[in-house]
Amino acid sequence: MALSLLREVHAAVRGFPGVTRKNAISGVTGMFPTAGFPHIYAAEGEDAAAIDFGDDYLLFAADGIMESLIRASPYYAGYFAVLVNVNDIAAMGGRPLGMTDVLSVHDPAVRDAILKGMKEGVRQFGVPLVGGHTHPDARYDALDVSVTGRVPKDAVLLSSTATPGDDIVFVSDLVGKFPDEIPFAFISTEGKPDETVRLQLEIVAEIAEAHLAHSCKDISNPGNLGTLGMMLECSGVGATVDITRIPAPDGVELSRWVLAYQGSGFVFACPPSNSERIIGMFSEAGCTGAVVGKVEEGDEYRITDGQETMVLFDFSKEAITGIRPVRR
Repeated sequence: MALSLLREVHAAVRGFPGVTRKNAISGVTGMFPTAGFPHIYAAEGEDAAAIDFGDDYLLFAADGIMESLIRASPYYAGYFAVLVNVNDIAAMGGRPLGMTDVLSVHDPAVRDAILKGMKEGVRQFGVPLVGGHTHPDARYDALDVSVTGRVPKDAVLLSSTATPGDDIVFVSDLVGKFPDEIPFAFISTEGKPDETVRLQLEIVAEIAEAHLAHSCKDISNPGNLGTLGMMLECSGVGATVDITRIPAPDGVELSRWVLAYQGSGFVFACPPSNSERIIGMFSEAGCTGAVVGKVEEGDEYRITDGQETMVLFDFSKEAITGIRPVRR
């Protein structure tokens, strides 16, 4: 008997490695608590750490590129190393300043492809690579990139401040492709005018400066529903999402789309009065948005198709990252 779409989506998200592998995060952050450092405004559970720096917060983030991606496509590994980092800064309402990398290479052909991808990302997004470290004689190929940005103190967006009663808004650039070698990465930035992809990032900063949203995350490796789950978990709230409202590209099965890493996609929790304004701002940069649900009191994260409702995660009993609200 065929599963309903709701049950298919539920099973896909629950079993997706992009979600399940996040469970290791709390074991690392638990070893390095930041509460004793007064200059740190936000860290655990956020897309970037926010460090006190005068009228601004300096933003720090880093991403290690998965070994499987380097094997599948070294070029896209280099390109995504830039993309994921600039998205992390944007999700905080910030603007990136520069990046550093650690590149370990064994195969010169892999090295050249990685560097070609990074060079294209640097050019397209206009964020310089300012230093780092190279191991030219490693027994393996690996890439890690860190990024620094800044955001005015009164404009920072956090993952941990979604509020009961907020609308949940998904916005995505739906014009793109799934490369054959990377079946769960939807590339929407490649081939677009530089001004378009940079505007998509800048709009998040404008939303933050206008105080239109309480919380934001970029849609990353766990997909849109998994990314929202991380926001809810570290905000200490629940939600109900109608999967039939999720914007998706034509011809792409929803059970695949909800797992996709998106080249340009964001989740917002915002007052209902601001939802249409946020959606309208992104539409000017070629993105499609929709209100897909509501933030609620409690620990249950539910999904519905309008007829049946299922609990996707119950944070009183289970975890995605294991990071609960960190209040300072």
